[in-house]
Amino acid sequence: MTPAALLNLARAKGATIATAESCTGGMIGAALTDVAGSSDVFDRGFITYSNAAKVEMLGVSIATLAAHGAVSEEVAAEMAAGALARSAASVAVSVTGIAGPGGSEFKPEGRVCFGLATAGGTRTETVEFGAIGRGEVRRATVAHALSLLAAALA
Repeated sequence: MTPAALLNLARAKGATIATAESCTGGMIGAALTDVAGSSDVFDRGFITYSNAAKVEMLGVSIATLAAHGAVSEEVAAEMAAGALARSAASVAVSVTGIAGPGGSEFKPEGRVCFGLATAGGTRTETVEFGAIGRGEVRRATVAHALSLLAAALA
């Protein structure tokens, strides 16, 4: 779904959006705010690239980071829930992953964990985009995050 179509869907539903981004560094928020008039739907974005930022800005637990690492569904869930709690949004999406290059046997390049939080709760999923290059992983992450938001608003 295009950012403009997502914003129109949110308007139609009376919804507002927040983002919590790590590996995309603000690209989801940028995609939404590239559309003129987005300010009535897009509340705010949190760019929490470091673990300290995740803790300080979103309330991610140090224990969760220690137990699961930043690239985990557990952290993605806490990021999304934190963005929802710290904003005026009705839906929040979060992303944390390994865009590359690099990765490990346990957390390979191209793995991105997503969180989606609404008043009804938080859900997570992990997508393995593969070692398609840093830029492509980040672009695919933005597209998937917009799709998750659209599905939540449908």
